[in-house]
Amino acid sequence: MIIYVTGGILLVLAVYLIVQGIRCSIAVKASKERLAAYGAQTAILSYGNMSYVDTGEGETILSVHGIFGGYDQAYDTCIDFNSDYRIIAPSRFGYLGSDILGDGTPAEQAKAYVELLDKLEIDKVYLLATSAGGSVAIRFALDYPERTKGLILYCSAMPYIEKPEKYMEYAGPPAFLCNDYAMFLFSPLFSPVMGMKPSTIYSMIPCGSRKNGVILDASVTNSDMARNFDSYPIEDLQVPTLIFQAKDDKLINYADTENAVKRFPNCTFLSFENGGHLMVGHEKEIKEAVFNFTKTENFKNGILRK
Repeated sequence: MIIYVTGGILLVLAVYLIVQGIRCSIAVKASKERLAAYGAQTAILSYGNMSYVDTGEGETILSVHGIFGGYDQAYDTCIDFNSDYRIIAPSRFGYLGSDILGDGTPAEQAKAYVELLDKLEIDKVYLLATSAGGSVAIRFALDYPERTKGLILYCSAMPYIEKPEKYMEYAGPPAFLCNDYAMFLFSPLFSPVMGMKPSTIYSMIPCGSRKNGVILDASVTNSDMARNFDSYPIEDLQVPTLIFQAKDDKLINYADTENAVKRFPNCTFLSFENGGHLMVGHEKEIKEAVFNFTKTENFKNGILRK
């Protein structure tokens, strides 16, 4: 009886793995068609190639995507703003057609962004950063205030209140998970682990084309504000900041963000009771706040809660 039960379990498992493999193959094929629709371009910079989407007219928003991103995630984050703004949505180092040269630090990534803006003849931008992209956007605003009109942090990595005694040297998924099949198998756990729908996997595929960026974020980007705490003088920021976060975000600790907000001069904090890491359901409030932030000369500072 034990042999039959064990055999039945193994058979069901084998069928499940085969079915998931087929579904994954179909998803990978569809992802290539999806990415082609973005019309991404490639700039040749001193750091190597950088792929980016450039669309829309008006004030320019430079979108700085998070982990498992690329020009597609960077653009999709700003899709609600496309009718009113010019969106520049590059792939960061190691993601979807963008090279990694040097150590790939946030400072180097910010410098590459400046090179891209120079090529596009764009003087100043609003930075909109999500998740892991926050370190790069904050670094950009500190290093290039003359190129920055404002900083918008969207469920973003945040600076520490004080220099940490210890921090994670590698803060991200293990390398073996950075492939399509492994991540596809893991996707049913997205909801309990990350607070995201399993269908989020379809925006992450092809994972292989993002792997180098994921590993760079996990080993360099995500720990940079801890490792180099003294080089992030947040109190010296010369640009206004707008910060969004949901209280039920499972990837960015809300209490840490609430404390970090105090370090930002000229800062407005908009929080939501729910919505998770992607702040689902708050698109209208976010669009209105961004519009006010970028279009109103004297944007009122303060803490807003929804």
